[in-house]
Amino acid sequence: MIKRLLAVLPVVFGVLLLTFLLVHLVPGDPVEVMLGESAPMADRAQLRAELGLDQPLLTQFAHYLQALSHGDLGRSIHSHQSITEMLLTRLPATVELALLALLIAISLGLPLGILAALKHQRWPDQAATLLSLTLAAMPSFWLGPLLMLLLAVWLGWLPVSGMNEPASIILPALTLGFGLAAILMRMTRASMLEILSEDFVRTARAKGISERQVVLRHALRAALLPLVTVLGLQLGSLLAGAVITETIFGWEGVGRLLVESIEKRDYPVTQACVLVIALVYVLVNLATDLLYARLDPRVRFAS
Repeated sequence: MIKRLLAVLPVVFGVLLLTFLLVHLVPGDPVEVMLGESAPMADRAQLRAELGLDQPLLTQFAHYLQALSHGDLGRSIHSHQSITEMLLTRLPATVELALLALLIAISLGLPLGILAALKHQRWPDQAATLLSLTLAAMPSFWLGPLLMLLLAVWLGWLPVSGMNEPASIILPALTLGFGLAAILMRMTRASMLEILSEDFVRTARAKGISERQVVLRHALRAALLPLVTVLGLQLGSLLAGAVITETIFGWEGVGRLLVESIEKRDYPVTQACVLVIALVYVLVNLATDLLYARLDPRVRFAS
């Protein structure tokens, strides 16, 4: 566990360094965005000096690390609002969306994957496989507008976008959940097919244990190990901020905040968003590794 935690530090530092360099190398000037192209050169130079953008990149990065070591993420160049407050305002929306999408994915992918394995090479297996391939082939920037047209515009069942109503979360959650369900469905099917052919499953059936108990108590429990890894990776991605989905549906989460900061060339906000995304992803995967070791003693005691 200590080795895993120590391995997080260089990863986070590398993310910070790469993000800082890439953000500053992207074409566009925040001063020009704020003042306009017709602003006098003297005003531009004065604002650039006030923001510290006239200093060398190495000096700016050193100041950023120094502030970060004190827990200070800085302030937005445009709104002058505390970035910590901005993230604390947006993060709950992203967490709520990610957890609901994960619930949808588990509710859809796990039962269909088990059914496909139990009905191997029969029509339920073929239908589930076709559905998983179809969902996996639909990118969120296409599936999101499709669901919006079908459920919001044509049928009028759900709000189109925004966060004004409780039902507003359903469309973006479905968009994210369907993609994850396709992956989970195929992984569950493959894992269950492998486990169902093991000797201990045949032994359980030979003892007269009901098929329901064989599947749920024996086979599914053993098949959960690779599924935990997949769910951990996908949950890390969801919690990190579904940039495209949040932008499509006007969901005020971290992903949309990142897009807005990039458009405005708001360097401190962009760096803070990427830092939070990287930390969430790394920590969720760290928790997944620890859970995997807890479920499988062979991992815990491996050299």
